[in-house]
Amino acid sequence: MVKAFLGMGLLGSNFVTAMLEKGDKVNIWNRSPEKAAALESLGAQVFATPARAVQGAAVVHVTLKDDQSIDEVLAAAESGLQPGTIIIDHTTTTKDGAVTRTKAWKEKGFTYLHAPVFMGPANARDSSGYMLVSGDQAVIEQVKPLLEKMTGQLVNLGPEEGKAAAMKLVGNCFLVAFTAGLRDTFALATSLGQDARDISGLFDIWNPAQMLPVRIRRMSAGDYSKPSWELDMARKDTQIFIDSVQQSGGHLAIMPAIAALMDEWIGKGFGRSDWNVIAKDVAK
Repeated sequence: MVKAFLGMGLLGSNFVTAMLEKGDKVNIWNRSPEKAAALESLGAQVFATPARAVQGAAVVHVTLKDDQSIDEVLAAAESGLQPGTIIIDHTTTTKDGAVTRTKAWKEKGFTYLHAPVFMGPANARDSSGYMLVSGDQAVIEQVKPLLEKMTGQLVNLGPEEGKAAAMKLVGNCFLVAFTAGLRDTFALATSLGQDARDISGLFDIWNPAQMLPVRIRRMSAGDYSKPSWELDMARKDTQIFIDSVQQSGGHLAIMPAIAALMDEWIGKGFGRSDWNVIAKDVAK
């Protein structure tokens, strides 16, 4: 079976490398030709246009930047698609974009499946990490053996079109917030004369990641009347973070915004409630 792969960024190029090492025949295209040319020595067939790359391919994989680039590249590839071609898109996109493309390509007689990933280049290279799918279960069952070879775990989120796109965005939002939170944690530690090794040593002993499932359940339960940490006290500590870093000439990225959110809920009369109340309007 001939496969095509459009988009040779860090993810796409490593997916293709893994496919070639497994003996697959892969046609590739990339907007910057040099990135595609680098894979010729491994056996990839490089083409100058998307339409040429997808000719004869039963499955077309896509890893691009965003909704606009996907629509543009697939439009350019359309004339080369053979009847019944399956398009599998691993790009992180909007939910609406994924839903719209699924419907539009079905009307044209092709199968489009959005399969975003929680995978870095190394995961794509060694077929580990997580790949998400949702929507038409018959389509997912058809491509399941193919996708399972590309990832450590294929996660089927059910029949809702666009859910895979939505949950990929949710996951990435957490990663961004998590990293920004660590940035502020490092800034506070520096202002207090500590370094990253001290933080790592603390978290080796006290692992806050273990609290995540319980925290989600508590935040979404909607009962903030039995505080384990009162919002007033959490706000007091947050101000200490801010003052400590400012006094040392540093800068916090997200703590001031969190302090403002706390002040909003304290102003609504929730100062004595559990501090998780700051998510009351969104955690449902």
